[in-house]
Amino acid sequence: MKITEIKIYPLNYQGKKSLFIEVLTDNGLKGLGEVGIARLGKSVISAIEHLEKRLIGEDPWDSEKLWQIMFRGNFFPPGVVYSSAISAIDIALWDLKAKSIDMPLYKLLGGAVREKVVCYPHTQGSSNKELIENSKKAVDEGWKFVRWGQPETHGTFEQAGLSQESPGRLEPVESVKIATEQMALVREAVGEGIGICLDVHTRLDTAHVIDLCDRVKEFRPYFIEDPLRSESPHAYRNLSKHTSLPIAAGEQWSSKWQFRQVIEEDLINYARIDLCIVGGITEAKKITNWAETHYIDIVPHNPLGAVSAAACISLCMASTNVGVQEMPRKPGTEGNDIFPVQISWEDGYAWCNNLPGLGIEFDSEAAEKYHATLDGFSPFLTRNDGAFTNW
Repeated sequence: MKITEIKIYPLNYQGKKSLFIEVLTDNGLKGLGEVGIARLGKSVISAIEHLEKRLIGEDPWDSEKLWQIMFRGNFFPPGVVYSSAISAIDIALWDLKAKSIDMPLYKLLGGAVREKVVCYPHTQGSSNKELIENSKKAVDEGWKFVRWGQPETHGTFEQAGLSQESPGRLEPVESVKIATEQMALVREAVGEGIGICLDVHTRLDTAHVIDLCDRVKEFRPYFIEDPLRSESPHAYRNLSKHTSLPIAAGEQWSSKWQFRQVIEEDLINYARIDLCIVGGITEAKKITNWAETHYIDIVPHNPLGAVSAAACISLCMASTNVGVQEMPRKPGTEGNDIFPVQISWEDGYAWCNNLPGLGIEFDSEAAEKYHATLDGFSPFLTRNDGAFTNW
């Protein structure tokens, strides 16, 4: 089995930008991959096309060698663009390996250590009322967790009559107060047995995060996610001294080396590995095993599509140190024409079907209907004084 071509599918479907690939082989098998930063699609596509030239004629079973070639083959270590390209290709290589022996991918990763993986949905609301309604609805549907993001202080983009390219408003002190109120309301609404995850989304600085953690401690959140900006993992040393709440971080880190300090110094409780950014299954598996030696559970970042979801669940099914899996919506409720077969979900849990590879199917002809040029910037937020803050 040799690699012959990489096909690239930049899509915009159901209002969602996505970037998928197929790695083709000379025996007719195709492996699926997904990129984690679709908004930078033009740059990532160029990276994939560059890497493709080196991969033609190679054996997908040599995935570790190919990972090293892609990561180290240009002398300079890759940033997030190249790492996302590597991620998609690596996931596709693992999909190919499993398909070539007619076996589910999780079997190659060590086999199932659990029958299913508990997941959390996105229960965001544009108001406290809507947040509570969405949270209660999720619990009624069987989810065991609820999750929403650090609130803006002047409503959503839509409420303010702004486009996604226009700035919203997030004043940290006000946002902390709103988040505290929301957590109290949601805890009362969903009861004690439901896990609460609050995604700060790197929007606050250390002092405001410490204040937030002090205020919401009584509501026993399952974790506080990405409380700080990701450029300096060292910042978690300071935060960890001031709060006992579980911290989840890592979704923006693009290699094992960025996880090094927070794992080695036990600065986080949950590793937010993004398989479509961090270097694919090859790198994610290494980080997962490394985290296990520090009793740190993984909570894979998955705001993406069917390929990412299947890759994450494959890893979780074969890993002992798993907290909960991000799953924004039920599998099979989005992009069904593109992915007519997806992973399974019931009562708050997801699992891989016993089908070869990732266990999903991709309809490339259906995908072409959604072909798009992937470009543009993420929306952004400002403080009351006009200063820029993270989205």
